[in-house]
Amino acid sequence: MIPIVWFVTPIGAILALVFAYILFLGVKREDEGNEQMKTIAKHVRDGAFAYLKQQYKGVAIFFVIAFILFNIMSHVLHVMHWLVPIAFLTGGIFSGLAGFIGMNTATLASNRTAQAVSVSLNKGLKVAFRAGGVMGLVVVGLALIDISIKFYLLDYFKLDFHLDLHAITVIMLSSGMGASTQALFARLGGGIYTKAADVGADLVGKIEAGIPEDDPRNPATIADNVGDNVGDVAGMGADLYESYAGSILATAALGMAAATQLFGHGTDLMNEWAIKFVSAPMVLAGIGALLSVLGIYMVSTKEDAGTKELLFALNKGVYGSSILIAIAAFFVTKMMLPSEIYLGIFFASLIGLVAGILIGYFTERATSDAYAPTRGIAKQGEFGPATIIIDGLAVGMQSTLAPVIIIAVAIFAAFSLNHGFAHPELGLYGIGFGAVGMLATLGVTLAMDAFGPIADNAGGNAEMSKLPQEIRKRTDTLDSVGNTTAATGKGFAIGSAALTAMALMAAYLEEVRSSLHNIGMKILTIDFGDGLVRNVEIAKATMSDFMFYYQVNLMNPKFLIGIFLGAMIVFVFAALTMKAVGRAAGDMVAEVRRQFKEIPGILEGTAEPEYAKCVEISTIGAQKEMVLPALLGILSPIVIGLILGVAGVLGLLAGGLATGFVLAVMMNNAGGAWDNAKKYVEIGNLGGKGSDIHKAAIVGDTVGDPFKDTAGPSINILIKLMSMVSIVFAGLIVTYSPKIQSIYTNDERISIENTLIENTTTTEVIE
Repeated sequence: MIPIVWFVTPIGAILALVFAYILFLGVKREDEGNEQMKTIAKHVRDGAFAYLKQQYKGVAIFFVIAFILFNIMSHVLHVMHWLVPIAFLTGGIFSGLAGFIGMNTATLASNRTAQAVSVSLNKGLKVAFRAGGVMGLVVVGLALIDISIKFYLLDYFKLDFHLDLHAITVIMLSSGMGASTQALFARLGGGIYTKAADVGADLVGKIEAGIPEDDPRNPATIADNVGDNVGDVAGMGADLYESYAGSILATAALGMAAATQLFGHGTDLMNEWAIKFVSAPMVLAGIGALLSVLGIYMVSTKEDAGTKELLFALNKGVYGSSILIAIAAFFVTKMMLPSEIYLGIFFASLIGLVAGILIGYFTERATSDAYAPTRGIAKQGEFGPATIIIDGLAVGMQSTLAPVIIIAVAIFAAFSLNHGFAHPELGLYGIGFGAVGMLATLGVTLAMDAFGPIADNAGGNAEMSKLPQEIRKRTDTLDSVGNTTAATGKGFAIGSAALTAMALMAAYLEEVRSSLHNIGMKILTIDFGDGLVRNVEIAKATMSDFMFYYQVNLMNPKFLIGIFLGAMIVFVFAALTMKAVGRAAGDMVAEVRRQFKEIPGILEGTAEPEYAKCVEISTIGAQKEMVLPALLGILSPIVIGLILGVAGVLGLLAGGLATGFVLAVMMNNAGGAWDNAKKYVEIGNLGGKGSDIHKAAIVGDTVGDPFKDTAGPSINILIKLMSMVSIVFAGLIVTYSPKIQSIYTNDERISIENTLIENTTTTEVIE
């Protein structure tokens, strides 16, 4: 029976959505500015929705094809539960809806923020941040609604559907692939779109024509502003939606495994505690949704605030809600978990929370122009663009030190504090709780991230509307802070991806257990060597048993090859996304040059550029270029799993996680530092706008654009998507990979396994 306290989860979700609507109405009530500001905002809004409509058409086709294939796997091949295809669809729909609502608000907020800044800096900050708050609260609200409905209905109809709690957690976990797939398409497509427009606008407008950023004479400037919304708002929203949902679902599945290991399969104690282990992460997330609302309302600043003061104003919301969620986590774990272990799980959630804040802090130090690394990059502009690029790459590489150590310490501490070396399932449950703790305040941390592109668009609106220089200076201040919060948000997303992917790798073995049971296997025959053989019931097998059974160790070439392939796929994926931006940006450059040449009067301001043509080029380029990288991420776990089996899949996920985490941090921070180095020059330092150092900084920023807004943030989705695909296709891999492996190996165990699959036999269990 579901504990009464679990209903905090749907209540928190509903209240988050209610407050998101209140914030939305508040943004809409703000002054829209003059007619020119309204017109420019409408251009951006129309372009954003035109792109999103086109993207959703393509994604819908993929989802229909996947839904058909999943039903074949379910009803024909019998390697998947029949509810998984339905759950897959709902995960994708809710993720897409979150991005749509967030972008709708962001496109309404740009001109309103610009107008609010003309009243006061504090007012502009609040409008932009609360518009971002809509995105944050909608993501957590919709994710928790989706999880709550599934969990309640599956539990209510479990007898009709012949389900137990373990099957419920596995089905819910499998549904995360829908959110992951939608997130990848949103991040990839949006990232390619925004950087094609941004790079094209910078190369021709700022460098060749010598006109300012966001100058209305630049034909690509509307497309650039559209890109901020489709990439950094809708894309980031979908990205963190799947991290948030994935962490909760993976931890719930690990909770079931931990309860089984601690209390024994099928015992009364297990039946009593398992439901509490499963629902505890959902309860903590529900409380976190409520506290995020408080965090959003904490944000305000004084009128003469500089960059550091504005960052502190925004961080007040994060720190305030984090302190409250830490207190709540103590009572949730104490109430729902056994007295012997609740303290360890509480500390694990606290560790995740602190790790998220620390990663954000060190990301800020690496990317903000208030600190030495970014100022050092700008100073290198004295020697030209080459040294700016060299120093930016070095800053990005060096910036991986702190996040990697933080995540490593967090994983080790969460695992060991929960007796993971004696009870691995419990230790992994602690790691999962760390991921939930890190993401518990997502409502306010995502609001900080969405603040960045909204402030950027506000500056663009002010520039194109030719507002007074003082207004533009204020929007530039918000924009500079927004660059740092966006970089911090991406660092937070990458950090949460690492913990979530770690939890998903462990949860994958639970899916393997379920899949073996579904194909009729009841016994694992584990060969320890030297004639020592142990037969274990699959229902009672520990994760260590599965690791021995599938020989997941460095002496197994399947596992080792999987690690190499996982590392390679991350780099190839990043290369494909970078090349995609390059090709799409090339088309944009050619179009802007054509308009400057063929439409007299653009540069003089007497003729209006063809903005819609640039929007169309970015839209077509993004749709075309996102397909190949997406297919690489989706197909690689299936192909490698069928050829190399479960050991190969685990190697793939481990290699992809380790390499992807470090590369994503490096690209994110290098790109953010290059961007802020340019901003540092533009506000009057080192010669200011138009100087040789400024031109060099623009080149560095242009190189960094696809680093921080396309390849880097897409990698963290890749590592989670590969985990989700592995989970969904576990049944297919477990069933058919032994048959394929038997072609190239004489492994007697695989032959035995094939016999068991085709003609289930009973084997005596040796305890």
